[in-house]
Amino acid sequence: MNRLLSFAVFFLTAVNAHAQSATIQRPRLIVGIVVDQMRWDYLYRYYDRYDANGGFKRMLNNGFSAENTLIPYAPTVTACGHTSIYTGSVPAINGITGNGWWDRNQVRSVYCTEDSSVRTVGSTSALGKMSPKNMLVTTICDELRLATNFRSKVIGVAIKDRGGILPAGHSANAAYWYDNTVGDWITSTYYMNALPAWVNDFNAQKWPDKYYDKGWDLLYPANTYIQSTKDENSYEGRPFGTKFPYDLKRFIGKSYGSVSATPFGNTMTAEFAKAAITAEQLGTDDITDFLAISFSSPDYIGHTFGPNSIEAEDGFLRLDKELGSLLNFLDAKVGKDQYTVFLSADHGVAHIPEFMQENKMPGKRVPMGNIISAINNEVKERFRIDSVIVSDDNYQLHLHHQRIAEARKVNKDDLINWIVERIAAEPGIARAFAIRDLNTVPLPATIRKMLNNGYNPQRNGDIQVILLPQHIEGYSGTGTTHGLWNSYDAHVPFLLYGWGIKQGKTNRETYMTDIAPTLAALLHIQVPNGNIGQAVEEALK
Repeated sequence: MNRLLSFAVFFLTAVNAHAQSATIQRPRLIVGIVVDQMRWDYLYRYYDRYDANGGFKRMLNNGFSAENTLIPYAPTVTACGHTSIYTGSVPAINGITGNGWWDRNQVRSVYCTEDSSVRTVGSTSALGKMSPKNMLVTTICDELRLATNFRSKVIGVAIKDRGGILPAGHSANAAYWYDNTVGDWITSTYYMNALPAWVNDFNAQKWPDKYYDKGWDLLYPANTYIQSTKDENSYEGRPFGTKFPYDLKRFIGKSYGSVSATPFGNTMTAEFAKAAITAEQLGTDDITDFLAISFSSPDYIGHTFGPNSIEAEDGFLRLDKELGSLLNFLDAKVGKDQYTVFLSADHGVAHIPEFMQENKMPGKRVPMGNIISAINNEVKERFRIDSVIVSDDNYQLHLHHQRIAEARKVNKDDLINWIVERIAAEPGIARAFAIRDLNTVPLPATIRKMLNNGYNPQRNGDIQVILLPQHIEGYSGTGTTHGLWNSYDAHVPFLLYGWGIKQGKTNRETYMTDIAPTLAALLHIQVPNGNIGQAVEEALK
């Protein structure tokens, strides 16, 4: 009898093991976090100040970090970054070549998520006339929907429309973004015809006014912000005053866009994400759901105050706490070890040029608008063509081809060569060349590859302009920007944490485009249909 009992136990154990191996194991929920404008070095610049129970240390110490993750294309801007993270692709393939671009066929600038065929849901403004239709490929969220025969729920959330729409993909159940004209979260008829009750309830609480009433003071004593420059600098923007604490009460009931340039934009986004998890019951069964969150406020803060500001440091210390709170919420709502989180950024940022000059390092502003205006005037005088340069989107000059064709005595190649020589002589310009010559002009291989990966013939210009390192477009002496090939713009974090993730790190070169295929490998699903990345295998159990 004992032998029969032992055999029966062995048999049942074997059957159970076979049954388990016959079922694909997946986490209940994937949470994608994109921090809009986060240089990789922020992980360690403020490491000693991050909370032990916050998000960054928890992910760094208990998850996996790909320390040398680079953006493999230019321009390094928001729409491109969010799209490439989720598609494993590059602008040359996915078609999102910038936040906007000049469309030759329509002879106008096109916004990345604009869609005149849909309507705003949640307000009367035009800010909801958006969809992912301009994106030419699938995202990892689309592939998850396909793999589960559309039983997985996918939701995108961000203050910026492009930060919520593009990651969630074409087949998302919903994407929500912030209408800064009314202070409410909205969507479009691409997804639904009316906001869910839980979104209306969230909006009814008037979160921005609560934050305005509280104001923005430093999280810690001012003398502890030793990783930042002094509080008041002439080269920082002053949307709220000259120094901490910032009294925001004057914005109550109006100026709803101002909250975006404070850490409370992150708080509001995190609270909306938690409400979505609860109301939509994300991660409550064995069919994997996906929540794509983008924290937009670091970009507004960084552009305004610069990466060496007290505002930027305080913003990241507060974001760390928000991330810790979100992880605690996921532990309680979805269950520990039942979800997977990744964190990355859409781009970095350059230091403010005047800050660099103050510290005896190279850096200047290049007034591209003035330069283009001067060149257009000279072209009109020399070639008799009016306003030939119609756009300088994404560090490229777009020419009005119809006007050139109508000037019958003008050879287009001669005109382009003349403009290239003219703009290359301007201070702050490192390179200028006709894009048709991209693969023949002398360029470092890395830069050539990035520009090729960013080039889509239907949505790109005629002349490429590259600025000198730490030179940025602009006129005013405040704030900064991003968009070029340099490490401060192109080196971003990539953290993985939770279900199926090993503890560790790698210093080998990885790319933003490796994020989507890593998730596909984790989930055992197809990679997005424009993917060129490779899975970071050492991160997966």
